Amino acid sequence: MSQGTVEQRDSTEAPPSRPLLRRVVRYAFLAVALGFGGYAVAKQWDAVVAGFARLSPVALAGSLAAVVAALLGAMFTWRTLLADLGSPLPLRPAAKVFFVGQLGKYIPGAVWPVIAQMEMGRDLGVPRSRSAAAFFLMMPIQLATGLLVTLVTLGWDKYGWLLLFIPLLLVLLEPKVINGLIGYALRRLKREPLERPLTRRGMLTALGWALAGWLSYGVHLYFVAPQGGLLFAVGAFALSWCLGILTFVVPAGAGVREVAMVAVLAPQLDSGAAIAVALSSRIVIVVGDLICAGLAGIAARRDSV
Repeated sequence: MSQGTVEQRDSTEAPPSRPLLRRVVRYAFLAVALGFGGYAVAKQWDAVVAGFARLSPVALAGSLAAVVAALLGAMFTWRTLLADLGSPLPLRPAAKVFFVGQLGKYIPGAVWPVIAQMEMGRDLGVPRSRSAAAFFLMMPIQLATGLLVTLVTLGWDKYGWLLLFIPLLLVLLEPKVINGLIGYALRRLKREPLERPLTRRGMLTALGWALAGWLSYGVHLYFVAPQGGLLFAVGAFALSWCLGILTFVVPAGAGVREVAMVAVLAPQLDSGAAIAVALSSRIVIVVGDLICAGLAGIAARRDSV
């Protein structure tokens, strides 16, 4: 066999191995993410069972439905940012990239969701830099809207100190500032600049979806702990989630959000009940993540993602 024939065979056989490798890596990613998610449930199983025993099937179903709605709000926030930056995605592929990628938050370390979304988005023609920009832009958006929701629902007298963070977050949400920071980061990384800058319309739309997500999360907590009313539940969840977002070293803010939620619920519930509510809330969210990732994967199974 001639050298040219060997080289031709190599050139035709090499490409299929790359999609196979990516598929293996993705299945491994899913296995690890699901393993950590299962461990988070198992290590607190007794407390979770005790918390769920207090709830009716209707309350559990309503809480889970509200969580799914909140996760959809987060997905639309991300999809809006990605489209505004120049990569509009159809709903089903976008949902799969977002929800499957989000399972990486259960793996220790903050990089796994963005890495997963970058790699899956690349198969849809989304540049890695654009996926990373959309991912990291969600943090100031969620923080700003979460703190605003906290102030409106829990009261200025008790949480007025949060106003100290608002000016900084407003600056970070200004498209001109964001575009400048993204451009600087890409230059330092020696990457190509973004083809399209973020617009004010895109930012406002993303903020709207984020606010809808907070309302849905509040409804979720209200089903689990209705004692303080709906507005209190919205604010309590928003504040505890914002504190969890600020913790990068633990998976999905594990522990931090529960501690914050127990403290916020203290005026309405005793410590034992508050702990049960916080753990029940986390498990419902874990189940919601799994449902969204599974349904998105099934819906997009015909798409080559």
